Amino acid sequence: MGYGNIPLMLKIRLQRVGRKNDPAFRVVLTDSKNSAKSGRFKEILGSYNLKKGEVLFKQDRIVYWMSKGAQVSDTIHNFLVSQKVIEGKKKNVLSKKSPTKPKKELKKS
Repeated sequence: MGYGNIPLMLKIRLQRVGRKNDPAFRVVLTDSKNSAKSGRFKEILGSYNLKKGEVLFKQDRIVYWMSKGAQVSDTIHNFLVSQKVIEGKKKNVLSKKSPTKPKKELKKS
């Protein structure tokens, strides 16, 4: 894989599909340089339907690509840990901003 001697940095991440106000996601293997909305991917590895709560993975393919060096996004990592595909702690996927202050404190300063 790659262009000449340059190997691709592969990433397993979510790609949003579905209509407005009806989110559904594909789990895709893509080059890390592709944006999430580009639509270019190497392989579909599963799906996640937010409204129904369905999480479907091709576990054997995900483990295969991880053994080849593909990195997983934090959200996919958390799904794999919860489904016991991989072992480890869940990662914090929330923003790393400082906690918000109450309005009363902001008015005083």
